[in-house]
Amino acid sequence: MADPLTDARELLAAAPRVLIFTGAGVSAESGVPTFRGPGGLWKTFRPEELATPEAFGRDPRLVWEWYGWRREIVARCAPNPAHLAIGLWMLQREGVTLVTQNVDDLHERGAEEAAGGLVREGHDVPAERATPVRLHGSLFHVRCTGCGTRVAHREPIDATSEATLPHCACGSLQRPDVVWFGEMLPEDALERAFTAARAAGVCLVVGTAGAVHPAAAVVHATAGAGGAVIVVDPGETAYEGLTTLRFRAAAGEVVPQLLAVGA
Repeated sequence: MADPLTDARELLAAAPRVLIFTGAGVSAESGVPTFRGPGGLWKTFRPEELATPEAFGRDPRLVWEWYGWRREIVARCAPNPAHLAIGLWMLQREGVTLVTQNVDDLHERGAEEAAGGLVREGHDVPAERATPVRLHGSLFHVRCTGCGTRVAHREPIDATSEATLPHCACGSLQRPDVVWFGEMLPEDALERAFTAARAAGVCLVVGTAGAVHPAAAVVHATAGAGGAVIVVDPGETAYEGLTTLRFRAAAGEVVPQLLAVGA
């Protein structure tokens, strides 16, 4: 048998359909904090106290101030080699679905940077081809609390008063379009993720321990349908019993080698 890296490349190259499933670990290398656990305090609040419908109902200014701060941090981060490799790979081959639990925009920015490189080489591939299926929403989208309309939103947050917070054209207050504690994951995103997982010959898991459900079950769907599971994570995960190939290393180190075109 060849070495694990070659084996993984061959599995990925041979699969007509591939699912890439990412979590916080892929963005941590870009400097995006998890905002949870040790050191996760903001002012005197924990995320579990702010990321809830009840908190938004009590004090939308406070919740929006926190999300504005998070946006500013993420905006200063840059896509790392794993984001770039995933984006480039998706732009250059068919049959790849990217599903992420992250709410940052580094996958999109990585794809845009990769697409720019391809354009300079004379290729015309839209970055939108590498748009992820988002299970937990996005920091840079808002949802109307009245009519439910979802739109992209990258403007600075002014939390001076409730009147200065983001509002919809219908006049209602907008909220961050992310999944809060106690809320269900979006049905359309879940359906797309599980459909892609069941059809995938390989699921490449990057930077997630598989502890958050129901998102973590996406990987089980691929394994249950007979697909291979390749895990890239330096720590322990809930997928050890499903794994075909395992790389205990940082995403930015291994993923570009796995997805190197022509390697």
